[in-house]
Amino acid sequence: MEGRLARAGLRIWVAGVLLFLFVPIAIICFYAFNSSNVQSWPIQGLSVKWFSVAWHDPQVRAAFVLSLKAGLFATAVALLLGSAAAFGVHRFRFFGREAVSLLLVLPLSLPGIITGIALNSAFNFSGIGLSLFTIIIGHATFCIVVVYNNVLARLRRTSRNLEEASADLGANPLQTFRYVTFPAIRTALLAGGLLAFALSFDEIIVTTFTAGSGKETLPIWILQNYSRPNQGPIVNAVGLFAVLLSIMPVYLAQRLTGEEAVTQASTGAATTTH
Repeated sequence: MEGRLARAGLRIWVAGVLLFLFVPIAIICFYAFNSSNVQSWPIQGLSVKWFSVAWHDPQVRAAFVLSLKAGLFATAVALLLGSAAAFGVHRFRFFGREAVSLLLVLPLSLPGIITGIALNSAFNFSGIGLSLFTIIIGHATFCIVVVYNNVLARLRRTSRNLEEASADLGANPLQTFRYVTFPAIRTALLAGGLLAFALSFDEIIVTTFTAGSGKETLPIWILQNYSRPNQGPIVNAVGLFAVLLSIMPVYLAQRLTGEEAVTQASTGAATTTH
């Protein structure tokens, strides 16, 4: 009896948390199809005209392109530096290694406004004008953490025996990395890259301090236009698009890491059996 009550209570609690998290997002998505430019409940009718209006708005398209560029370049920087840092921390023993690992993860835990102010001050002190380049640098500071954590976790779960066997068979380090190491970590790299892009595409606080005048990413455009008269339906349509574009990389990253975990478990079980 107590077990059934506990399960029922847990289900109710989980349902309540999910409703708390996703009902506001569902309302915004529903309002995107409102035929009227007045946000009232119940809505007067359903229409998809605001998606066409948003798509033909030059400011929306420019903001989307800027967010896409910043996300792709920040992800590329994060993949390069994050994976290199993961290999360095995992493969080498040196004084202060744990401190370095903590410093690499710290940007993701710091408040975004602190990171934004620090980067803005650094750029001003260095005489670097705010532009797409500074946005990419700002986004890369926390995107690196995602890639670093994914690659480091995969390296810790991957045995070095295969690399040693490859070297014993005469493969040079480049061949070992190409045929042994990279296949073992590629899903972690891809998952980390997808998550990094999702974080970059949605980022707004750090972007506010690193974007120059006239530089609006899609989240900044949404923030600046949400309270303007008659812009609500367009903002809702753009918000629905941003939600869908953010969900896709997260979903793909989850599928990649989940399938890899299943594959490793099957391989481990087969190895144990034999």
